[in-house]
Amino acid sequence: MGIGHSSQLMEYGMSENKQYMEEMVNRLKQERDELRVRLHLAKLDASDEWRELETKWEKLESKAKSLGEAAAAESDDIVSAAKLLGEEIREGFSNIARRL
Repeated sequence: MGIGHSSQLMEYGMSENKQYMEEMVNRLKQERDELRVRLHLAKLDASDEWRELETKWEKLESKAKSLGEAAAAESDDIVSAAKLLGEEIREGFSNIARRL
């Protein structure tokens, strides 16, 4: 094997490495772009869910305030509704947290 042949092998190896790197960069760029779009959509989805949860939160606060003013017979209904609303809010918070 002469010096010329060894040089050709090195060039071939460098060419192969260059091609590998270009392909890897292209694949990663595509994955990055796809993740960026998915992240943007998840952010929009989470924002929508957050707005809904904020509305539920306001209702829960209102129910808690009403509980202090309600008669004993009404308080059971208010507590039941507040518990259900609280569970919905907790579940919504968990859904958003899982996406982050």
